[in-house]
Order: sequence, then C-alpha cells, then structure tokens
Amino acid sequence: MSEKAPLLHYRLSATTKESDHAPPDLSGVTVQKDHRRSKATDGKKLGVIFGVVIPTLLSMFSVVVFLRIGFVVGQAGLYQSIAMFLVAYFIISMTVLSVCAISTNGALDAGGAYYMISRALGPEFGGSIGIMFFFANVCSSALYILGLVEAILSTFGIPEDVVADPHQGLPSGYWWSLLYGTILLFLCLVVCLVGAHIYAKATFVIFIIVMTVLASTFISFFVVGPRVVTLPDINVANITGPTTANYTGLRLHTLKSNLLPHYTVDYTTGDMMNFATVFAVMFNGCTGIMAGSNMSGDLKKPSYSIPRGTIAAVIITFITYNLLSLLAAGSCERLLLQRDYSFLGNINIWEPLVTIGIYSSTMSAAMSNLIGASRILYALSKDNLFGGVLALARKTSLNGNPWASVLISWFLVEVVLFSGKLNTIAGIVAIFFLLVYAAVDLACLALEWASAPNFRPSFRFFTWHTCILGILGCLVMMFLISAIYAFASIAFMLLLLLLIHYLCPTSNWGYISQAIIFHQVRKYLLMLDVRKDHVKFWRPQVLLMVANPRSCTGLIGFINDLKKSGLYVLGHIHMGLLDALPSDPLQSRYDSWLSLVDHLNIKAFVNLTLADSVRHGIQNLLFITGFGGMRPNTLVLGFYDDCTPQDHLQDKILLSTGRGGLDAASSDKDTREQRPPFFPTLRGVEEPKDLQEEEYVSVIADTFKMGKNVTLARYFSQFNREEILGTGRKVGLRRGRTGPFVDVWPLNLLRPDNCGYVDTCSLFLLQLACVLHESRAWSQTRLRLFLCVEAGWSLQEEEEAKLRMMLKELRISAQVQTVAWDRVVALHWQRRGERESGNWQRSGQGEVAEEEAEKQEQEEAGMQRFPNNAAQLTDEYICAVNSLIRQHGAPPPAVRFLYLPRPPADTSRYRAYLHQLDLLSRDLGPTLLVHGVTPVVTTDL
Repeated sequence: MSEKAPLLHYRLSATTKESDHAPPDLSGVTVQKDHRRSKATDGKKLGVIFGVVIPTLLSMFSVVVFLRIGFVVGQAGLYQSIAMFLVAYFIISMTVLSVCAISTNGALDAGGAYYMISRALGPEFGGSIGIMFFFANVCSSALYILGLVEAILSTFGIPEDVVADPHQGLPSGYWWSLLYGTILLFLCLVVCLVGAHIYAKATFVIFIIVMTVLASTFISFFVVGPRVVTLPDINVANITGPTTANYTGLRLHTLKSNLLPHYTVDYTTGDMMNFATVFAVMFNGCTGIMAGSNMSGDLKKPSYSIPRGTIAAVIITFITYNLLSLLAAGSCERLLLQRDYSFLGNINIWEPLVTIGIYSSTMSAAMSNLIGASRILYALSKDNLFGGVLALARKTSLNGNPWASVLISWFLVEVVLFSGKLNTIAGIVAIFFLLVYAAVDLACLALEWASAPNFRPSFRFFTWHTCILGILGCLVMMFLISAIYAFASIAFMLLLLLLIHYLCPTSNWGYISQAIIFHQVRKYLLMLDVRKDHVKFWRPQVLLMVANPRSCTGLIGFINDLKKSGLYVLGHIHMGLLDALPSDPLQSRYDSWLSLVDHLNIKAFVNLTLADSVRHGIQNLLFITGFGGMRPNTLVLGFYDDCTPQDHLQDKILLSTGRGGLDAASSDKDTREQRPPFFPTLRGVEEPKDLQEEEYVSVIADTFKMGKNVTLARYFSQFNREEILGTGRKVGLRRGRTGPFVDVWPLNLLRPDNCGYVDTCSLFLLQLACVLHESRAWSQTRLRLFLCVEAGWSLQEEEEAKLRMMLKELRISAQVQTVAWDRVVALHWQRRGERESGNWQRSGQGEVAEEEAEKQEQEEAGMQRFPNNAAQLTDEYICAVNSLIRQHGAPPPAVRFLYLPRPPADTSRYRAYLHQLDLLSRDLGPTLLVHGVTPVVTTDL
C-alpha cells in the first residue's frame, strides 16, 4: 500500500500488485485498482539524502555562501553577524518545526507547502498561497538564471572600455544575455523533463562540486599565507578608496578588529548599510528550507524524509555559515570584506574553483526552483481549484513525471527572462517565500488549536508557541525587507483568497475552521450559564416546526428576521419507529435540509427527529434541542386550517454541497451538485393530516407546561418578503417616509373584561414586534399599536397615558391608535349577563383586583387553572372582533401580532378553542398569534 492510502475508507484501495491477488471482501466491497496511484508510487524513488538533504542544502547555500559572507561580516562585525544568524535561524527553525509536524501527521502528496496549507486551512487559503508560491519559484528561477548569466559575462564577456583578455570572448548585450539565459534554462528543462531521478543525480553532482569548493575554502584559510588582494573597481560615482587590501591569514589582531560593526556604503549600489539592510540580504540565504518539501510527490516516504532531511540541512548550513564568518573575520582586513564580495576566490588555493562553485550552486538553485514550481502547479491542477484552466497541467508521463507542468513552468520562466533585470521583483519574491512560511506556521497553529483527535504527528517537538513565533518572525522579516512589498503581497493573497472562495468548487478535504469553531463554541457553551440569565439580555430562541418546507418558505424566512441574533432551529418530525426500520432514515435527509437553509439564505440549525406522533416528536425536540443556555424558548407552529398548501419550491434547484457525504474516491470531482429538493410532495386536498385538532391544541398546552412561549403563524403562504419590504424601501426613498405597518393588538380580545396592557403576554407580544422592527430588513416599517377602549370606561385617558409612558420607558417607537369597541364588547356573554343583572359597569380598578385575586388563588392551589371563558364565547362575538381588526387595517399591514389565549383546561373543548382562533384570525393576512409566559422586558439600565 502507498503511504497516502487512508486507514479507513468506504472503498478499499490498493496498488496494482495488491489488487491483482486480493480476495473479495467479506462485506461485499470489492478491491479496486488505482493505476494512477500505482504510477505515482513507482515514480517515488527518492530518499532522505537525494530527495531532501541535497536540494535543501544547495537551495540554502546558493551564491550567498560564496558572495555574501564577507559582506555580512565586513559590515556588521563578527558579533552582530553571529547574532543575525541566530535570529534568522531561529525564525526558520520555527517554520521547520511546523513543517515537520504537518508532514508527519499523515500522508503527504505532491505540492509540498501548498499541500500542507491547503489540507489544513482549506482550498481558499491554500490555493492563494499556492499560486504565490508557484510564481515565487518561477521568478526565483529566472533570478538565478540571470544572475548566472551576469556572473559568466563578468568573467568571460568582452569588456566595453578596456582591452579584453584572451579568455574574454563572449559578446554581451540584452539579446545575447537572453540567449545565454535561454540555453541555461533549456538545460534545466531537460533535466526536469526526464524526471526526478535524473534531477536527483544532477543535484548530487553539483552537491559534490559545491562541497569540494567549500572544503577547499576551509583549507585555504589555514594553508594560504598573507597576500595583497587587488580590489574591484567601484561602480558608484563620487566614491573613491584604496585599490588593494590585505589578507593576513588567521591572526588574533585581525579577529579583534572585525568583532564590532562598521556600517558603510555598499560599493556596488552606493546605499548606506545598516543592521536591517544587511540582515535582509543575509536572510535571503536562509530561505531555501522548502526545497525538500517541494519534492514531496517524488519521495518514497515523505513523512519520514522531510523532517529528518530538512533539520539536517538546516543544522549543516548554520554551522557552515558561522564557521565561515569566524574564519573570514580572523583572516581578512575589514576593507577587503567590505570592498570585495568575491574575496574567497582570491584567497583560494586554486582561484577558478570558487567560480565553479558559484556557477554550480546558482544552476542548482535555478533547477530546484523550476522543478519546485512544476510540482506546485501540478498539485494545483489536480485539486481542480480553477476548473479547466489548469487541466493541461495534470498530464503526466508513464512514470508519473508531470511533464506538462514542467513545460508551463519553463515557459513562464522564459517570459520572465525577457524582462532582463529583475531587481524590481527580487524583493517581493523573498516576501512571497516568507508569506508561505508564515502560512505553514499558521496551518500548524490552527491544527494545534483545533485540538482534533486525528492531529497527532509523530514529530512532537513543537507547540503553539513555536508556531506563533514563526508567524511573527516571518511577518517582521517581510516588513523589514520592504514594507510596500509586504503590504502588496498580503493584498494580492487576500484578492486570490476571495476569488477562489467564490469561484472554486467546494472541497471535501475537511475545513480546519470548522474544527476551531467547534472547539471554541464548546468552550463558550460551557461558560454560558443558564443560572446567570437576565431579562435585560433576553432574545428570542425559536424552534419552528416544519411539516413540509415546500409550503412554508415564506414563514421560514420571516422567522429568520424575527430571531434577533438568537437561536433559530428548523424542526421536523418523521413519523415512524426505529424498531420497525433497518436504519436511521433521517441521516440521508439532512443534506436536503441544509441545502434549503443555504438556498433561503437564513441562519438556522436543523433538527430532525423520529416519533410515533407529532405531539411526542415536538415534546422530544423541546426537551433535547440546544445546549446549555442556547435552548429554544419559543415554539412557532403553522396554523391548523383547511387551506390548500402551495409548493414554493416547485421548479427550484437547490445547491447541495455534499459536505461529509462524499468519500475520498470522488475528491477529483466537483462536489457541488444542482438537484431538485428531496422533500415529499405536498398533501392533497382530500388527504388526511398527520395530526388531528385535539393533538394540535395538546401541543400548545404541552408547550405552556414546559414554560415555553407559543406563536401560531397563519397565512404566511401569502407573505412575499421581497415585495413587501421592497415596497417599503421605495416608499421611503420617494416620500421620505417609512414603509408598511406592523400591527400589534396587545389585548386579549376574547377577554374584554381584562383591560390590562401590562401583563407578561402583552409585553412579550410588544417585544417580538419591536425585535422585528429593529432588524435591518424591517427598519423601514412602522409599529402600529391598537388600544381598545369603551366609552363608559372611567379610566380610558389614564390607561392610554400609562401605555404611552410604558412605551417610552421601554424605548419602543410606535403609533398608538385608540379603538372604540363598545358594540363589539356588547356581544360578549359576560356583558350581556351584567346588563341583565343591572350591574354592567365596573371600574377598572375592581377588575384588576379581581384578576389579581384569581391569580393568587391559583398559585395557592398549586396548580394551573385555565380560564373557562372559551366555553361561553359565541361565534357572533368573535366574528365581530375579526371585523373590527379588519376595519382598522388600512393601509393593510405587512404582518399582525395578536394575543393568543390559553387553551381551555377541559380537553373536550379543544375543537371549540381551535374554531375560535380560526374565526378570530380569518382573512387577516399574515398573522402571528402570540402568547408569552416569561418576562422579556425591563426598564432597568
């Protein structure tokens, strides 16, 4: 089996040899051949040394070891040079620890750093970083090619103003330089096209050459005696100086003179050096740590080779740099170090040897960046982040070499070569690399903070502290090199991130954001103590029961506006018992419900349950929905009537993301599918309902027993949110006024004897209406509060003033309209009886006192007694109330809030109770019948 084969999978995968002799699985699952994986496995022939150590060493050494050691020591002195190396290697070591941790946490495929970042942080972040890493490798390869051309021309090119030496016969100029660069790049292309094994052999030969040159350099410090070195000409105007400097050999006085810093003007650019500029130049020689990781797709065992090879290369280069700094400081005058960056060739036992080392290391670095760019491009194309744009780059040879990606990378490097001088982008290339290193640290930090059980890398020498230090170190270096380029690269990354987020298909790699969110939500849910709840911070937490989403999309969207950043759960009951079913039928339905949530653009959870009756199902949902302090406090039900349901999802296409529903075998396909919604067809006119009238009212009574608020929603099939709210915005823009009305009737219209407006239920009704008005979509609407009064009522003005004062204290802006309903009240059974007895006028104070006494008696009895008013109500009275509401509904409101009476205590009266609610709310348009049982408003600060 290949290393990247998953341990657990719904389909068993094996290499060709294994599958040829594998017996059939006992469970009926057949073992399938994976020819592509077999080819990839056959192509992975590189081990620790050839695959990681040598490429990383050559990439980190490059030309810095030969041309910049003297510059660093001459400007900063030995003390600060060692300090710079310690700081630089501390920064890259933090990133190396992150690379080792991620690479040993599972199978690593082609792509190196891109693969690590994308699988940890998701396709958006990984794709944007991958594109930047690809272009950084392309430009870096071109930089090394042009640098090599310049080095060759400086030695073998025909000079312009002086007589040429016999060996200086190469013509120079833009087109000649381009020709030389193209030839060198073609040699790199040939090596990369043949395959990784030839690349490994070529780099091994170069490695031998570079090591030979380094060995001769170390020997020269001890063998070569003191000599005078001729300094190169200064190319900067108005700067003169000595033409020679001394190489003293290893001397103590020379070492003492080079201990402290002495920053001066760079003789090649004329810029004044300081700690930051020297450190930035030196740090470029330490940024090749990803060369081995980029070859992850060509390694036998990436999780074994990458950590060992990368750490070994970092240690070797650190020791080499510091030893060279110490020997240079102890044997060369400061002037020689500052004025001759190629002094190692002048003091070598054979001067051309250092030149050969410079050419070899530069060629190796160019080749390493070219093959690294091709592997990153191949990984991007395999992940299909850009659709068919990179389809050509997926083509590979028989041994798995991505020749198409190599050709594309070669072509782009050639295009960059046409620009000639690349000083303008040299800085941003280094910043791109640093941004990639910071992203690797961020990926490791996210995995560590997510505390996922499956993140258990075999490399354990890291913590979240090392990740943060790596991120901070890379960011500091980015802005130290160039603040402008740093801002530009971050902006470019964010732009790519947004483009990939909106354009690329959804992946099934797993999202680290989900793991981190889960970890944090669990922590904060434990901190959300229900014992610390306070009315000041109350918010609606709604459980909306949905029988069939096809008929209630308008209600689902409306409740989303009503929740005020509270919990919103869509509940559904599937009729049946698990004992009679072979498996849970609900799991396959969640995808359709979540697709519906995405389609309607609402912020809601979905909770499905299996029950033998609707009543028991709602009880289960009310008991178990939510966690801790996030539990529903309000139940919303559709109204029980005989209206024919309408299909609002007919001919609609829902976008199914398929998260978690696809296995790894389909990872190369688009995981988003457009499909019709998987919801049953609507109930026909003649078909019976799933629950009867008595059960429906029993659900309402059960909810009150649980201490939950109840809301019944009617006629929301007529509710068109876009039409209503769009009209309101147009009216507001045209007339400078607000939009449609939201009507509130806070009085229990079936109990005219109860004239109080300040009870718990009325205040809850007001609060819900206010919450709706405060939502952004409904901000243009106006609240309209209706105060029902009788002409003979002695406290009419006082009660109206009291209501207005209460609204002011509650900071609720509403228009209060007085409604005279003497004729309606006269039809009530209680008023008729009072007229017959001659005692039909009672003061408001007496009624309030009677109500208080009645409540106190109920509390003392230790039981909840529902009022028996419903048994005496007549249809004539309720129809008169309904007519009164419709008469005061001009212009028609967007929605009405009505007081919902409690169900009667006598279960035999449930049908009559539901009939009364039907008459009360008939033909009123979108209406909410609301009854609250918990305090929800306060005037305290």
